[in-house]
Amino acid sequence: MAERAGSTLRPGGGRVRGPVDVPRLAAFEVLKAVRVDDAYANLVLPAVIAHFNLEARDAAFTTELASGTLRWRGTYDAVLSACVDRPLSKVEAKVLDALRLGTHQLLAMRVPTHAAISTTVDLVRATGNQGAAGFANAVLRKVAAHDLDAWVARVAPDPTSLRYPEVAFSHPAWVVDELRKAVGPDQLLALLAADNVAPEVTLVARPGRATREELPGEPTPYSPYGVTLTGGSPAAVPAVAEGRAGVQDEGSQLVALALARAEVPAEGSDGDGGRWVDLCAGPGGKAALLAALAAERGASLLAVERAPHRARLVARSLADLRGTGGVAGIVVADGRRPPLTPGTADRVLVDAPCTGLGALRRRPESRWRRRPDDLLELVLLQRALLASAVDLLRPGGVVVYATCSPVLAETSGVVTSLLENRSDVVLEDVGALLPEVPDAAGPLPGTLQLWPHRHGTDAMFVALLRRSP
Repeated sequence: MAERAGSTLRPGGGRVRGPVDVPRLAAFEVLKAVRVDDAYANLVLPAVIAHFNLEARDAAFTTELASGTLRWRGTYDAVLSACVDRPLSKVEAKVLDALRLGTHQLLAMRVPTHAAISTTVDLVRATGNQGAAGFANAVLRKVAAHDLDAWVARVAPDPTSLRYPEVAFSHPAWVVDELRKAVGPDQLLALLAADNVAPEVTLVARPGRATREELPGEPTPYSPYGVTLTGGSPAAVPAVAEGRAGVQDEGSQLVALALARAEVPAEGSDGDGGRWVDLCAGPGGKAALLAALAAERGASLLAVERAPHRARLVARSLADLRGTGGVAGIVVADGRRPPLTPGTADRVLVDAPCTGLGALRRRPESRWRRRPDDLLELVLLQRALLASAVDLLRPGGVVVYATCSPVLAETSGVVTSLLENRSDVVLEDVGALLPEVPDAAGPLPGTLQLWPHRHGTDAMFVALLRRSP
């Protein structure tokens, strides 16, 4: 592991002075960006790794250290609370970040005890002060006295308690409660354990532009377009670099596939192959797969995205598909009030903004960022987007409603609300369109719910609704 003495430039400007282990400093900067800037770790990591010019081995260490620390923060805070003589809220935030990094090395990584402690103390000294370094040294020596299992036995509630999973599996209480309702008590611990395993990278070959045979990796079990990357960087794959393939969870691939497989009578009756709309298109992964599928049928996809910066990401994802006929355009607009003619779309995708509690494997900080109060605002938005999508459909057209969340208020609750308020919509069996996916019955008959512990995907919810002829 590389260690540099002297002065090291930090990403936001300023320098740290004294000996500091650069991969650990990089992980520290990721935690700071998440805490201060509300950044997502998986998005900020590449920039931080590039800033410090880390080689592959050090980059992998930084990624595991930062992501693992965020993932297990709840457990580590319980451990640190037992080792600190004051509430953690009284510990300086950047010192607490360093302590969490040190705890992860001691309890979950193959780092020798002396190296985990000394490098963390150096990090605190370089970014704080000498007094804080001594404090960190004392605390981490206490942490090192037990392994992770022993600490969980000491600080977690009784295993039979409803509150045990919060500490043992590092999830906030309200998240545990919502997931328990969604998956059931018998499978709760398996789901929480799966949330704490970093996902493998999945690639998608965009039909007509690439084949999955040219992608390195093992074919995904359910999507005919996916592979699980067996090693290396996705950016080094030619088809990915050229925009003919992309990085996309298999669950997201299945959402697009469900919309494309649905039967729509007399599609393209005005002479084209069909009008498809992605109503919440950013950042563009599903839009790119849908556009490729549409192009093969002579149809075209219109991508709608409210946020300009996300619309630019959609444009980047669709760049290779321009000129194929599969892309009708990109509109920067609110999906609740899109500037589109009602009753003209054959297929609409609503991949709705949600709590993201189905993607905690890849975005571990989301579990600490989201709050129960977020649910009401999100559910109202989801209902409005779904109603808008139905208005866009011509009679006989279909909408797929999807969330990367299994929370019942965001899934069955939203669909039920629509069905109760509209007589021109019927819920159809989306599972029949994806017969290759086992054990995926959703909370409403005909809906589908994927799970990380069952299917190795994000916990995607999928419903298919048709506007009555």
